[in-house]
Amino acid sequence: MSPVDLVIVIAGLIVAAGAFVVGQRLASGKVRIDSAAQAATTAEAERIVQEAEARKRELLLEARDEALKIRGDAEQEVRQRRSDIERQERRLQQKEEQLDRRIDQVERREQNLGQREAELDRVKAELTEAKQQARQELERVANMTAAEAKAVLLQEIEDEVRQDANRRVREIEEETKEEAEKRAQKIIVSAIQRWAGEVVGEHVLSVVHLPSDEMKGRIIGREGRNIRALEAATGVDLIIDDTPDAVTLSGFDPVRREVARVALTKLVADGRIHPARIEEVVAKARQEVEQEMREEGEQAALKAGVPGLHPEIIKLMGRLKFRTSYGQNILNHSVEVAHLAAMIAAEMGADVQVARTSGFLHDIGKAVDHEVEGPHALIGADILRRHGKMSPKVIHAVAAHHFEEEVRDVYPVIISAADAISSARPGARRESVESYIKRLEALEAVANSFEGVEKSFAIQAGREVRIIVQPDKVDDLGAVRLARDIVKRIEETLEYPGQIKVTLIRETRAVDYAR
Repeated sequence: MSPVDLVIVIAGLIVAAGAFVVGQRLASGKVRIDSAAQAATTAEAERIVQEAEARKRELLLEARDEALKIRGDAEQEVRQRRSDIERQERRLQQKEEQLDRRIDQVERREQNLGQREAELDRVKAELTEAKQQARQELERVANMTAAEAKAVLLQEIEDEVRQDANRRVREIEEETKEEAEKRAQKIIVSAIQRWAGEVVGEHVLSVVHLPSDEMKGRIIGREGRNIRALEAATGVDLIIDDTPDAVTLSGFDPVRREVARVALTKLVADGRIHPARIEEVVAKARQEVEQEMREEGEQAALKAGVPGLHPEIIKLMGRLKFRTSYGQNILNHSVEVAHLAAMIAAEMGADVQVARTSGFLHDIGKAVDHEVEGPHALIGADILRRHGKMSPKVIHAVAAHHFEEEVRDVYPVIISAADAISSARPGARRESVESYIKRLEALEAVANSFEGVEKSFAIQAGREVRIIVQPDKVDDLGAVRLARDIVKRIEETLEYPGQIKVTLIRETRAVDYAR
């Protein structure tokens, strides 16, 4: 059924419903009229019948008008719907025509693409054949296969890239070294300029001056009992030789040597020298030396700007007054390192007090290193852990300033630099000729142990080693690696203050003769 027929059926149903309503109303009116007729007079009944007839005609007219109106509205709506349907049919027809045209275009494009694809396949086949012919011709002309040519090309590219990489690495290293040297020199020079240390003047042996040579016999005693008692009580050796008016004390422990010196000085001044008196004076001298160590430790802590240390740490630092390294007093060296470390830390923006405390305590392990096994840096760190609430950064700096353990922050490096500055400055230490020559020979031996080294020369008092390599065995890249290997071997096998510069020279000479 079409929409138009559906609208017509609906309109008929509406008209039938109107007629049914009118009939119902008429039937209802008729019932009322009959009732009135029975109850009223005949005249009244006639009048009512006339009115009912009139009302019937009015209702019929109204129903007819309503039905006509409903029919007109239905026809109008049917015409509107039909017009909409016709417009939609035209639009659908237009879209179908457009779709047909597009389908035709797509079919034509597919045909063109198929032709082009076939053409491309043909051209690709021709190019592949031409490429194969060109490769065969190139292999014939170059007298090598494609794999061989590829290997040669890759080798050339690899050599070129390696040269560029080596050049770039050298440039970066030079820039980094230059910048690092400038900053390091600025920091170190600033620290050195602000600190003026003493020139070494102490000796390893202790000498006690006597009023006369007759006192030597009294010190020795009958059958040597006095000298044996003194050596047993102090633990040092007394050397009585032909030196006029002097006795030399020799001992491994500097504290014992100081106790012996104080005790012998008192015995010589008193004049009463016998075994019982020796034991009494040695005991008093030991107490005086311990008191002196505490006082010296406190004064050194004040000089270094590190107050509030544990009494046991103060006492151990005081022991370092009687300890020397290459003639350099360790306690004065510790104070000097504390000031230098504080200056370097201030320049670098680090914690000055941590650096100062670490520098002052960095050699505390040397106070007991003849009694405890192990490196003095680790011994000192253990001492700091046992006594007082010491900062973990200070303990780590003391333990790692000689790099016996892994460095976790900047303070071990600061202490190491300050230690090297204090030890390596002119006049800080004294070195014997024998040890000096042995150090130079060991330095040259390490350099000569590497393959490709032709000659090596230790110069600048062992601060630099210059190495000449064989150019046919060591190339430029190998020279850089060889220098690093030599530096690593020196760091692992030799002990030296400061730093050693390794300069590697590779020289190629071309010699020919004109005849």
